[in-house]
Formats: sequence, structure tokens, C-alpha cells
Amino acid sequence: MALLVLIVLGVTLGWLASILARNEAPRVILRQIGISMVATIAVGLFVNDWSFLGGLSLIALGAGFAGGVVALLIYHFAASETVEA
Repeated sequence: MALLVLIVLGVTLGWLASILARNEAPRVILRQIGISMVATIAVGLFVNDWSFLGGLSLIALGAGFAGGVVALLIYHFAASETVEA
């Protein structure tokens, strides 16, 4: 159950990031969704002691959220640096 919750959280974060960044290219939207989903799952499961079949603690959910947001911020910072150069 924890894995499903983290996947939904990661996809939602990536989708919201594409809306806030006003990206309409499908590849960019999918890239943002993928980045946030992988980061959310990795951080959330790490904090939840790699238990993805049981319940998800509130701390792991918050850490997964923070991990997804940080990964998206790093991606957007790196993408803006390569476009300007």
C-alpha cells in the first residue's frame, strides 16, 4: 500500500510542477513526472525502512513529498542553466 501511495504522490507532484512551469511539451511533462515519482519512491521507502507492503508513516510521506519537490527544483535549476548557456 505504501508503494501505491508514493507512486500517486510522485505523479501528482510532477503533474503539478508541469502546470506551474507552464510546460506543454509531452516529453517534458513525462520527464517531470518520472523524476518526481522516482525521487518520492526512493526517499519515502528509505525513511519507511524499505517497507512498501505495509502502511506508510506520516514522516515517510512528508519525506517523500520533500524529496520529490527537491528533485524537481534541482531539475528545473539544471534545465534553466543549460538553456541560458
